[in-house]
Amino acid sequence: MNTNHLKQEWIDLSTPWIKKSREERNPTRTGLLDKPMLEACGDVEGLRALDCGCGEGRFCRMLAERGVASVLGLDLCEPMIEAANQLASGRDEYRVADVQEMSFLGDESFDLVVSYLNQCDLPDYEANNREVYRLLKPGGRFIVANLHPMRSAVGAWHRSPDGTKEHVIVDKYFDEGERQWVMLGVRFTNFHRSLERYVRSYLNAGFRIESIVEPTITEEELKLYPELDDEMRVPNFIIFALRKEEGRG
Repeated sequence: MNTNHLKQEWIDLSTPWIKKSREERNPTRTGLLDKPMLEACGDVEGLRALDCGCGEGRFCRMLAERGVASVLGLDLCEPMIEAANQLASGRDEYRVADVQEMSFLGDESFDLVVSYLNQCDLPDYEANNREVYRLLKPGGRFIVANLHPMRSAVGAWHRSPDGTKEHVIVDKYFDEGERQWVMLGVRFTNFHRSLERYVRSYLNAGFRIESIVEPTITEEELKLYPELDDEMRVPNFIIFALRKEEGRG
């Protein structure tokens, strides 16, 4: 599937996505992923940051609130970038661009790069890895949240006749490639890759893997977000904290 087709899917999704992000409860992000993503980013005070696949800018704004010197959000979807610019505060800047090819940005120009559920939407995520490695200063960090490979490999629930969730179906795990889903009433495409494929690609790009996190929730958090009860049974997402080591160009 070509990039133009994928881009059109996100244009079609942009209106309900922006509405949900700004007006509705979004437990997957606010209750599950935001906290470990921010913890993985660490102290961002004074850093120059880049958000690959920023959408309508929500995580960029969070980084700006936490003191980055600047954050640049890139996304191919024009309506998302238009929406992001509407709430820009000065520290956050947004641009329509393909994060698989960022030659308009200079080498070693960022301290921190984030990819918040973006690489699973990219046909060539390895190109994104290479570009991010080039853009990071030595010692800079790349924080990636992806769909967990065990969930992108089919990932549906097997249910008993009365509808009870018994277990997640993991099948065709090594059959990597496109997967089609429906989200907010829009059919869209993302990509399944194995855990080995992701890890090998980060190492091949030159990164050191500092940590791997499979986000879940506590019993206390479940009281606030009861719709996340699945997260206590199986991981839906995975976060990689990567570093470009000092002395490597």
